[in-house]
Amino acid sequence: MITKDKGTKKVLLSVAGYDPSSGAGVLLDVAIFRRFGFLGAGILTAVTAQNSRQVTDVRCLGRRFLLSQYEALKADVVFSGIKVGMLGCRRNLPALESILDQHPDIPRVVDPVLRSSAGRWLLEREAVPAFLAVINGRVSVLTPNLSEAALISGRRLQNPEAMKEAARLIADRIAAPCLVKGGHLALNVVDVLYDGRMFYVFPRERVPGDFHGTGCFLSSSLLCYLAMGKPLPDACGLASEFTGSALRDAVRFGKGRSVFSLS
Repeated sequence: MITKDKGTKKVLLSVAGYDPSSGAGVLLDVAIFRRFGFLGAGILTAVTAQNSRQVTDVRCLGRRFLLSQYEALKADVVFSGIKVGMLGCRRNLPALESILDQHPDIPRVVDPVLRSSAGRWLLEREAVPAFLAVINGRVSVLTPNLSEAALISGRRLQNPEAMKEAARLIADRIAAPCLVKGGHLALNVVDVLYDGRMFYVFPRERVPGDFHGTGCFLSSSLLCYLAMGKPLPDACGLASEFTGSALRDAVRFGKGRSVFSLS
């Protein structure tokens, strides 16, 4: 259950791409922040050409413009949490490192958006090790989906036990907790958190359909719960539950996948 505080002035920042369908990226992140009663700000890493079926083009905006957006906002507001999504290209990595380094005391959720569902790379494959080095010790939690976790860990993920091993390997590699999202498991949907000491498993009901932006939705919701002061395991469980519930209200957008409705 979401409790809105009408008096809050907390600002959450999304560092992500622009999806013109609003099904993911900065537009979705800010909508979720507002749904929880926060103010939302967004800086763009890249602009995409996409619809409900596919990504047809990506234009990375680059380090200088990314930092220019960030510095303008930072001069005006105080951030209470940061969510990082699609970076667009390796040229944005130095800017990301600088932004994360400046905010060690607030929740920082990183969703490693590496490829589109159609297989288009949204961060160069050869840049993945550099990306992991940048976030090492600088984030509150990493939230890869099954394919991203498999790529980072080098493991095949077909069940919750394999997800646990991948979460542990990734957490050890980046010196931070890892939540592996299991929305694409063949059987039941399970999200798995390893916080550096313990595993937590969050099962949820599978909702039939083909959806766009599920990973963005869960990671942005997770940031909101962390900004509300929830402990990481509780925040992950609540975000998983909230995502499953929201999927039931998703609506068809165009001729492809359904998107979240936050009205």
